[in-house]
Amino acid sequence: MSAEVVAELDDLKVWFPVAGGAVRAVDGVSLRIHPGETLGLVGESGSGKSTTGLALLRLVDPTTGRVRVAGQDVTGWSRRRLRGVRRKVAMVFQDPQASLDPRHTVAASVAEPLVVHRLGGDADARRRRVAELLDLVGLRPELGGRHPHELSGGQRQRVGIARALAGEPDLIVLDEPIASLDLSVQAQIMNLLRRLQRELGLTYLFISHDLAAVEHMSDRVAVMYLGRIVETGSPAQLWQQPAHPYTAALLSAIPEADPAVERHRRRIILAGDIPSPVDPPSGCRFRTRCPSARPDCADTDPGLDPVTGDHRAACLYAGEAVREMRATPTP
Repeated sequence: MSAEVVAELDDLKVWFPVAGGAVRAVDGVSLRIHPGETLGLVGESGSGKSTTGLALLRLVDPTTGRVRVAGQDVTGWSRRRLRGVRRKVAMVFQDPQASLDPRHTVAASVAEPLVVHRLGGDADARRRRVAELLDLVGLRPELGGRHPHELSGGQRQRVGIARALAGEPDLIVLDEPIASLDLSVQAQIMNLLRRLQRELGLTYLFISHDLAAVEHMSDRVAVMYLGRIVETGSPAQLWQQPAHPYTAALLSAIPEADPAVERHRRRIILAGDIPSPVDPPSGCRFRTRCPSARPDCADTDPGLDPVTGDHRAACLYAGEAVREMRATPTP
């Protein structure tokens, strides 16, 4: 793995056995995350986004493929051996109420990585470090004596961020970090994350179904559908010239703030439901819902091919299919 890559997934598959087969939650994902960037991972619920993040942290085991973190292939490592790498990759979860132990004070939760990884010196030094971390995320140090239920949702998420920072990680996986928060608090948390990234040189994997948040936070974006990456590129490339029909459909669902524009804009309505990840369609996985699908889409499983520059799409008719969809009258 190049020194210019913080973490890498190589043809990662995570399958969960069920009666009659396996749920192919992640089914051949390759990603590289570079120092100092935010890679946005977006898609509908059930697309495999969160499982991808958990596999990167080795909180779920890969079925096949490779996971590389901090320059090391950690795919087959035991939990004991992983401890040394775990401080290099931290996670902020969607629901801070569920991810914080209700029995522990805020200070104890933030100090836990310091204790586990033997950082921060003695008990007094760790207390000072906890106070510094709370201040860094915009919380008064005296809140360290409170329990999670005594805090607001935004405050709890700030505690989760402080805990993630405690080990001084190279990469933080942000799994829907604003989904459970009010709109005004969402903006505050995103601004906090961007400030911390600038000040500390952090690298993020930002997982979300919120396209507006992904556009605001990300340097690059990867779009997932049914366990696969179907398009990658910069936010400008994907938002202005989406090449995969699924990306175009997601973007068309973003509401416009201007009611007049909202009434007259063209929507792309997808037919049917997401297929079962136990028995995905042959060929292109999106073909069963794609208005521009052709017969050969059932026979060929497209790879991520270049569109322009580093913009890539997994579609046999990249760009052309999107133009056809947009030209079709909305029902």
